[in-house]
Amino acid sequence: MIVYAARRWAVRNARRLDRVYRVVGNVMVGLDPLWRRLGYHRVDRPLAGVERVLKGALFDCRMCGQCVLGDTGMSCPMNCPKSLRNGPCGGVREGGMCEVEPDLRCVWVEAWEGGRRMCDGERLMRLQPPVDHGLWGRSAWLRDARLRAGDGPGSRAGP
Repeated sequence: MIVYAARRWAVRNARRLDRVYRVVGNVMVGLDPLWRRLGYHRVDRPLAGVERVLKGALFDCRMCGQCVLGDTGMSCPMNCPKSLRNGPCGGVREGGMCEVEPDLRCVWVEAWEGGRRMCDGERLMRLQPPVDHGLWGRSAWLRDARLRAGDGPGSRAGP
């Protein structure tokens, strides 16, 4: 339940965490020359380990490798028991509780709350692509940095 409490805290502090998350992303992009010199494929595992610890503690991160926390109010959609990445199922219980795990609030109810705190929920309306299961366990921060540095949409943080 400590992890669940941390998830709820992250949503309540979504605006602040979004700012921090953006700074981390910009630092990662700024380090692109270093990542290139070292080799993206060599730094992925150590950075994924750091990411797993930090994001795991704050967001109960599942390490899908395609983080959308900035678009989902700091509520990770991979925590949905049905793995729904683009909104809630039709079974959200009264009070916003999950249909599958009735002791937990629906990830998407939390996402809407966090999204309102961040930007009036406008980013929640972005359609998320399906999960690429080949990226599980990889660093989403590194992948995002590589994409933003100009390596194209198909980048998997490989050689």
